Amino acid sequence: MNSLVILLGPTGVGKTELSLRVAEHFGSPIISSDSRQLYKDLPIGTAAPTVEQMARVRHYMVGTLSLTDYYSASSFEEDVMSLLRELHQTHPTVVMTGGSMMYIDAVTKGIDDIPTVTPEIRTAIYKQFEEEGLSIRRQRQMCIRDSYKRVIHAVEICRMTGKPYSSFRTNTRKERPFRIIQIGLTRDREELYDRINRRVDQMMADGMLEEARRVYPFRKLNSLNTVGYKELFKYLDGEWTLDFAIEKIKRNSRVYARKQMTWFKRDTDIRWFHPDEKEAILCYLDATLNTRL
Repeated sequence: MNSLVILLGPTGVGKTELSLRVAEHFGSPIISSDSRQLYKDLPIGTAAPTVEQMARVRHYMVGTLSLTDYYSASSFEEDVMSLLRELHQTHPTVVMTGGSMMYIDAVTKGIDDIPTVTPEIRTAIYKQFEEEGLSIRRQRQMCIRDSYKRVIHAVEICRMTGKPYSSFRTNTRKERPFRIIQIGLTRDREELYDRINRRVDQMMADGMLEEARRVYPFRKLNSLNTVGYKELFKYLDGEWTLDFAIEKIKRNSRVYARKQMTWFKRDTDIRWFHPDEKEAILCYLDATLNTRL
C-alpha cells in the first residue's frame, strides 16, 4: 500500500535535516508543508531548503508562488492530493515535512469544501477592515473567536455566498487512498528556545534584513503577515530599533512554537521522537511500513 510519512514539529526543532535522511532512506522526494516556503521571494526568512539540500533530494511545494498569489489550506490539499497520485506511481513511500498546522491537517484529515473567494471581494473586504476595523461585539455576534485573518476570511465567505461561514464547516474526516504515518519531533523547551534564538541570529547573518527590505513594498500582503517580516517592517518603518526587532522575532518565534506544539499534541496518531533519534525513527518507519493493514 502507498504511504505518506509526515515529519512535523515546531519551528527550529530540526525537521529539515532529518527529512533529508528519511527521504534518502526510502528513495523518496520531499513535499514541503510550510505555508511560507511556497513563496519564492522568502528563502532566508522561511528557512527554505538550500540549493545543496534540494540537489540531494527532489523537493515539491517550495518557491512555487509569487507574493501576490492567493493560496490557502484548501488549495494545498488539492495540489498535494494531485501530486501524491502522480508520485505514488513511482514512489510507494513519499515524505512530507513542515510545521504549518492547517496545511498538515488539510492532507491528513481533509478540509471542508469552502468556496474560493474572488479577488474583487477579497480586496473590498480588506479595504473595509483597514478603514473601519471590526468591533469585538461584532466578532462575538458572528461567533468567531479566532485570528484577525480568519475573521476576515469568514466575512469574505459570507459576503460572497450569502450564507454563514459556519454552514460550510462540517469537520468530517476524509478517507485517503494511502497510509499516513506521522512522526512528531520534539525537544526540551530550553533546548528548543536556544535553537530558535540561534537560528534567528543565523538568518540575520545570512541577509534576512536585506530580504525584508526587498519585499517591503508588498508588506500589506497576507503572504508577508508572518513572524520575521512583520518585525523587520517595524524597523524599516522607523518604529523599532533593529536590536528590538530581532528580539521580537525570537520571542514571537518561541510563542509560535508553543502554539504549534499545543496543536500537534491533540493528535493521538502522532508518534513522538527527539530529532537525534534518527536510527530509532528509521527502525520505527521500516517496521510500520512493513506491517500489512
